[in-house]
Amino acid sequence: MALNLSALGQKVGPLAKEYSWKDVVLYALGVGAGFSDLDYCYENKLKVIPSFSIAAIFDILAQIGLKSEVNLAGILHGEQELIFHNPIPPEGTLTTEGKIAHYYDKGQDKGALVIGESDTWHSNGQKLFTSICTIFSRLDGGFGGENAPRTTVTFPDRDPDYIVDEQPSEDQPLIYRLSGDIFSLHVDPQFAKASGFEKPIMHGLCTHGFACRVLIDKLIPGQPEKARRMVCRFTKTLYPGVPIQTQIWKTGDGQALWRTVNGETGDIVIDNGIFEYGEIPVMQIRFDDRVAIVTGAGAGLGRAYALELGRRGAKVVVNDLGGARDGSGEGSSSPADEVVAEIENLGGSAVANYDNVATAAGGENIVKSALDAFGRVDILINNAGILRDKSFVKMDPGNWQAVLDVHLNGAYHVTKPAFEIMKANGYGRIIMTTSAAGLYGNFGQTNYSAAKMGLVGLMNTLKLEGQKYDVKVNTIAPIAASRLTEDVLPPDFFDKLKPEFVVPMALYLCSEGCPVTGNIYNAGMGFYNRAAVFTGPGAVLTQDDAPPSVENIQKALKNVATVDGAREYFQLNEQVGDVLTAFTAPPPASSDAAKGFANAAAVFDAMAGAFDAGAAAGVDVVFQYNIAGDLGGDWSCTIKDGACTVAPGQHESPVCTLKMEAGDFLTMMNGTLPAMQAYTSGKLKIEGDIMKSQLIEKLFKF
Repeated sequence: MALNLSALGQKVGPLAKEYSWKDVVLYALGVGAGFSDLDYCYENKLKVIPSFSIAAIFDILAQIGLKSEVNLAGILHGEQELIFHNPIPPEGTLTTEGKIAHYYDKGQDKGALVIGESDTWHSNGQKLFTSICTIFSRLDGGFGGENAPRTTVTFPDRDPDYIVDEQPSEDQPLIYRLSGDIFSLHVDPQFAKASGFEKPIMHGLCTHGFACRVLIDKLIPGQPEKARRMVCRFTKTLYPGVPIQTQIWKTGDGQALWRTVNGETGDIVIDNGIFEYGEIPVMQIRFDDRVAIVTGAGAGLGRAYALELGRRGAKVVVNDLGGARDGSGEGSSSPADEVVAEIENLGGSAVANYDNVATAAGGENIVKSALDAFGRVDILINNAGILRDKSFVKMDPGNWQAVLDVHLNGAYHVTKPAFEIMKANGYGRIIMTTSAAGLYGNFGQTNYSAAKMGLVGLMNTLKLEGQKYDVKVNTIAPIAASRLTEDVLPPDFFDKLKPEFVVPMALYLCSEGCPVTGNIYNAGMGFYNRAAVFTGPGAVLTQDDAPPSVENIQKALKNVATVDGAREYFQLNEQVGDVLTAFTAPPPASSDAAKGFANAAAVFDAMAGAFDAGAAAGVDVVFQYNIAGDLGGDWSCTIKDGACTVAPGQHESPVCTLKMEAGDFLTMMNGTLPAMQAYTSGKLKIEGDIMKSQLIEKLFKF
């Protein structure tokens, strides 16, 4: 199979990985740390070895390899570069997005290089590191591409400044592999011999971790947070138990070269090592070259958003109709013009727009203003609003509609043309503005509350439609002083609610590094928290497919209403899956489960024979299976015209994609893990048309 050249530049991920201090310690032990490196092995004031980063994102490296369709029989980890932006916390969630950045052709019978790049963010919002990984594929050369540019690292003609000898254990790979790289070459003697080695070999990244410990110990002792960049080329394999020597040359302020050699033969195992270190500068979130639209930006929160975006480099469209608080009046250009002047006085760039968000034409014109002035749209903050408070019985249709027109319809009118542009550009950040009145209710604000909760619904679907294009949509519920609240709140309380306390949260959600989409945040007075909808586990009350009686509901209301064990759903299909699971009883354990499928290939060999053609009338679907791990692989299953075709590899346009680890897949196929349980527990991930996956149990009888 040739390299998948069409995958060049395509996004891989995002992939999320939760980790705890135990994972950090396990990695440290896997790269030779012990009592002499207690900072890395004891949870009290635990520090993280920076090279933990590459082990923690092994899944994204695997996905880059799979997406490029390299010949797995001939791959080696060729080079690795890590750029450290912030210290790695000892626990949290890592979110990684990457891409295949380059293919290089070394020639027929000489192999190819696949360059994968990725960025990883922590759940605290910080960008932690960038990985640039080179996969050397010995069997994929000769496709007619350009050769890789030549790089040269020249070592000083003198003895190293530091030489450190270490002795990896003969069992070192058994510990290191628990950090994620479970490739059989490092553990299975028969597999290693079949691959041309006398026994399992050391992971190159394990030796890399040994070197990282030594570099920190000698150059920045006790301060792993000062590591800035680590580069190397893997040149020879190493067997467990063979001594290694790390050699380090200081070449300048904050710069060193290094290599690792085989302590028995003197062969260079890792070469061309570069290590840079020093204080990590404070990373400021900037919006240079980004274009932002802020509606209702003539005063209050909108003005504060626009000013801070301008200070941080964004080009800003300041929209404001200039009407009264209740939306009445002819409007005025003064509020928007004054904010534009403020931004320009700060050295920024901005234009004014006076259109009314309550009309479709107004929304189109606001976005057109951005295109005419700056050529693009990257950020949209839907902030425009009016108030017309009345108790419900006094709420006339005009006041009801006016508030919905500005808040809910206004967000639609501006977001639709902006979203189309963001989708085409493959990037965008959209903020909706809800309110505590919408989330929790407030007397006398039925129109306002309904509009604000409607915006949450708009976000919930738009987050799904934008996910593929890196368009992230979040919602903020500000508690801030503005002209809408100046005579609603007590004067002493009003003074504490400066818009500037809301701005940081909103702007972070607008930033390139924002890792979340579909979230709601309350913000005000320096206090911030997340709001979310959770769904209780519920109870099945029907028997024999008959509806329950009203009295059944009364008796079981406690079980129906409990929120113990409640779950947050990202999309409708997840909730539907849980409902279906509630009606699925686990099948009895098979007495011959141990004699079932031994690997994924056996399952797909048997699939055509298990196909029930009689159940396939009118079915036209392609299922793609991506089964990860040594016992897995990729297969597609095409059902059409009452026939079933199973083929290895990746289908061009699957309708539904199912992803599992091989161990979980085999447990499911051998009858001890119900499919719905696998799905709701996260072991089975389904992409595309999730409802089509419900056909599988109908179509196949294993």
